[in-house]
Amino acid sequence: MAALATFAIFTNALFLQKGQHPAPIFATRPLVMREVPVAAPRPQAAQPAIAPESIVQSRTQLVANIQRELGRKGFYDGAADGVWGAKTDAAVRDFVQATGAKINPEASDILLRAIGASKTKAQSGRAASPEPVRNDPIAELIAPSKRVLAIQRALADFGYGQIKPSGVFDPETRTAIEKFEQDHRLPVTGELSDRFVRELAAMTGRPLE
Repeated sequence: MAALATFAIFTNALFLQKGQHPAPIFATRPLVMREVPVAAPRPQAAQPAIAPESIVQSRTQLVANIQRELGRKGFYDGAADGVWGAKTDAAVRDFVQATGAKINPEASDILLRAIGASKTKAQSGRAASPEPVRNDPIAELIAPSKRVLAIQRALADFGYGQIKPSGVFDPETRTAIEKFEQDHRLPVTGELSDRFVRELAAMTGRPLE
């Protein structure tokens, strides 16, 4: 038995081992790993992106509808061009003041529905009456100006003093302009300069003409 065991050990060491020592006396079959197929994830459909042009067109259409409704109520006498200018802004604010509604005077569906549902109309001849012809230059300087009115409203909206939008360039308006110029590092003049108007229009995001 000892001789057979010795013979088996030498035979295993010399002929049966295929790898590094130690190795089993009898070779074993390697385990075969079966790969389980994994289903590939389905690609998700890409969401269509909203083109910026469509956003601009929708806002333009909204502003045009607001202008039409204001025109029907007598607060606006301009063209329904979809441009939110000083004339449209003044008409919206006049409507809000006349109705006493707690509405943000900005282009929105809420504003459009409020104008359409309101029964309040502007005073007769307000929108259609032409401005009287003035030959007095002093009277023209102190007369209400739409540009000054738009600037006063913009300054009041952004907290530059307790300004009453009257369209007349008064000391309160001059003080507010000086404060605005100081905050924006402009030459402090207190006047309606072109640079001041550009800076204020850029901050409000709408023209002030």
